[in-house]
Amino acid sequence: MKRRDFLTQTSLLLGSSLLPVSTLLQASSELSAAPTIKTADWPALRQQFALTHDYIHLATFLLASHPKPVADAIARHRRAFDANPADYWHEHFMTIDQQIAQAAADYMGGEAWQIALTDSTTMGSALVYSGLKLRPADEILQTVHDHYSTDLSLQLRADRTGAKVRQVSLYDNPALVSVDEVVTKLKAAITAKTKVVVVTWVHSSTGVKLPLRAIADMLGELNQRRSEPDQIIFCVDGVHGFGIENVDVSTLGCDFFIAGTHKWIFGPRGTGVIWGSQRGWDNCHAVIPSFSRSYDVWLGGSTQDQVPIGEHMTPGGFHSFEHRWALPEAFKLHLQLGKAQVQARIHQLNSQTKQGLANMAGVKLYTPMAAELSSGLVCFDYKQMPPDDVVKAMHKKGIIMSATPYRQSYARFAPSLINNEQEIERALAALQAL
Repeated sequence: MKRRDFLTQTSLLLGSSLLPVSTLLQASSELSAAPTIKTADWPALRQQFALTHDYIHLATFLLASHPKPVADAIARHRRAFDANPADYWHEHFMTIDQQIAQAAADYMGGEAWQIALTDSTTMGSALVYSGLKLRPADEILQTVHDHYSTDLSLQLRADRTGAKVRQVSLYDNPALVSVDEVVTKLKAAITAKTKVVVVTWVHSSTGVKLPLRAIADMLGELNQRRSEPDQIIFCVDGVHGFGIENVDVSTLGCDFFIAGTHKWIFGPRGTGVIWGSQRGWDNCHAVIPSFSRSYDVWLGGSTQDQVPIGEHMTPGGFHSFEHRWALPEAFKLHLQLGKAQVQARIHQLNSQTKQGLANMAGVKLYTPMAAELSSGLVCFDYKQMPPDDVVKAMHKKGIIMSATPYRQSYARFAPSLINNEQEIERALAALQAL
């Protein structure tokens, strides 16, 4: 079926028809005109945000403020949708998801066909875990360090399939964690029934960054001794390393890498990605019907093998398109800044924060000092104050921070690209003065 024929059929199905779109296309062509930020120009980057200067922001990892290139792209898409939503959607919906997936691949590695688009880490996790091909006797092994969203998504899948979920602790003392400890404890917990291993790359509870490549190598050795149906699928919640670490996700050795893009990436709020290996996607069913070329398969114009798996796994329906379609601008911005420079900058500010806390009386630091085993988040206790009280007291001093949302909660700083050395020193001084 030709693209125009497909557009005509779907327009009838969806209650719309194609109209002239020259004005809208002219507006959308401006999307590539976003300002260029020089590599590692952190003061210039800060000027791209509308973030108030009334506070020192040490919790932007929670939900990003949109930098100007992203905000401008959202605004352009929104104006076009508001002017003529039916025509603007019809003109782009067949190709734009492919373009977004390509922009994601340019930044994160792998290839565009491997990438599905979502609204968040939680949605991405639920889509993968709900779609995993599991047998009643299979076992899912996760860790005690994972987020609520991971815990519940896995348990819901186990309830539907009869599979079992077990948890393992990967370290006794997060501040003293080692690669050997993590790999040894995880390997010891794997049984002959283990079909899926789920980990979180950077623990938002402690700031620990797991050695994913070492874990993947260990799992690879185990899989060599297993038949294909019994081989372990390795899944990673990567959101708190994504946008910090200078890695190609396709080289990490995992089968699924799931991340929201509205945190460290500074992407549009309500966006996320799933990267899957061929083996990963082969072991996963779609959960929500796609509005990709899979729609054309349903119409009889093509076959399923002609549809890239990432497109097939991307949930269909109508989304906040002005946000999703602006996502490439966030990836472009990070590439302009330089992935290696971004990693070095955030680790520099993190090291400054950890060293200042380590030298402060009354502080117990939980995040490892080594950059190899930490990233982005710095977790600590202060003078036996409840973490929420620390957060409230610091807010009164003009510093926005957070407390970890876990059963065992800690106070948490999260220095990012919008911060500088002077702000870190002011935040440390304010904490010491509590």
